[in-house]
Amino acid sequence: MKIRTVLATGLMLALLGCSKLTLDNYNQITMGMSYDAVVLLIGPPEKCDDMMGVRSCEWGDGERSVQVNFVAGQVLIFSSRNLK
Repeated sequence: MKIRTVLATGLMLALLGCSKLTLDNYNQITMGMSYDAVVLLIGPPEKCDDMMGVRSCEWGDGERSVQVNFVAGQVLIFSSRNLK
C-alpha cells in the first residue's frame, strides 16, 4: 500500500514539473495565433468563457496564470502573472 502511495505521489510531482505553462512558452504566443496553436503550446485551459464573440480563456492557478482573449478563434489580447 505504501509503495502505491509513493508511486502515485511521484507521478503527480513529475506531471506537475512538466507543466507547459512557462515563461518561455508564454513568450511564443503572438497576436493572430489560433486557439489550437495556443493549446498545443501551453496545454488545455482551466476554463473559457464566451461573450459577444470573444472567448476568454485562463490557464494556471491562483499563483501563476495566463489569460488569452480570442476573437474569431485568434489571439487578440494576452497576459500572464508570475510565470518563471
